[in-house]
Amino acid sequence: MLAAIRTVHAGDAVIAPSSTRRLLEHLVTALPADAAVDPDAQHALDQLTDREREVLVLMARGRSNLEIAAELFVAEATVKTHVGRILAKLGARDRVQAVVTAYEAGLVRPGSPD
Repeated sequence: MLAAIRTVHAGDAVIAPSSTRRLLEHLVTALPADAAVDPDAQHALDQLTDREREVLVLMARGRSNLEIAAELFVAEATVKTHVGRILAKLGARDRVQAVVTAYEAGLVRPGSPD
């Protein structure tokens, strides 16, 4: 339990990224590719910087903080900072809620390439 609390406090998900990725893959098959864009979600994303949007897209693709850091050539601590700011700006309680907002806003589409 203590490890889970520390993990969440550090900005990571308690659920393993691989589990999140499998969940998203399952949801992608259930969501229509031409789903309507939610203007409220799109407006929320307008608050994000370009880099925060990049991080959010990678989060939506099920990447862990370490994987995002490697892909963007930044420190994991920098990714954690971006994730925290994304959650705050979107008013999201966790990564999953932020990812849902990304899908609702049309930033990420079901079945979009990795």
